[in-house]
Amino acid sequence: MISDVLAERVRKTRAVLLDMDGVVYLGDMPLPGVQDFLDYLEATGRKWLCVTNNSSKTPDMFVDKLAKMNVRATAENVLGSAVATANWMANAYPQKGKALMVGEEGLSAALEAYGFEMTANRHAADFVVAGIDFDLTYAKVERAALAIRDGAIFVGTNSDPSFPNENGQVPGAGSILALLATATGVEPTVIGKPNAGMFDMATTRLGVTAEETMMVGDRYDTDIAGAIGLDMTTVGVLTGVTTAEGYAQEDPPPDIVLHGIPDLLALFKEVDNSS
Repeated sequence: MISDVLAERVRKTRAVLLDMDGVVYLGDMPLPGVQDFLDYLEATGRKWLCVTNNSSKTPDMFVDKLAKMNVRATAENVLGSAVATANWMANAYPQKGKALMVGEEGLSAALEAYGFEMTANRHAADFVVAGIDFDLTYAKVERAALAIRDGAIFVGTNSDPSFPNENGQVPGAGSILALLATATGVEPTVIGKPNAGMFDMATTRLGVTAEETMMVGDRYDTDIAGAIGLDMTTVGVLTGVTTAEGYAQEDPPPDIVLHGIPDLLALFKEVDNSS
């Protein structure tokens, strides 16, 4: 059982943020207990939001993927780094401009929705925006690197060097950012977790404060570290990247470490029933 102080924080939690890869699913394989947990949150008047650094899909595409796993969600229940990045860019650069992208449909759709024009011409690019790209080629990297060298503003969706799928740890967007940074000598501005911008967008959407929010993640350096910095309650699960030993070695560690979502549901029920 957790401490009385931590139990009180769990009891007073008004919203839960859930990472997706490694928490809700592994690739196309669903992890257990997710819909039961979301049902409990809603039944107890709590809000929830899936917050993922994955920039490859639109919110509707994530909803379709969850539906195939028997998890009910709407586009408002999903915040991906593509939308967070486009939102940040629109605020930081209200004049907009042309964006050369290394990424997938989710990123291009978000950029266009926020008023940026897509271009494949490295001479015309005002921005190079890079995220995960499952069809990455040398030609794409070359074009992006040359645009950055020409002065395009370099923005990254997230810095995760890898992410978990059903095959194991595979290269993530951070590996692509590292390649471009090495090739150009220019470091990107990165928007996704652990940076505060994405967490702030999540709590604003839900209408809660950071102190009223719990972050559930499988990776310490993005999900947990960023949330700790904002004084959220943090739960590290063991269904993705970071191991129990890995969490224990961090300073500070997550508030709570559990095997997975079913254990978190059990904890909420125990805490709520003890009040």
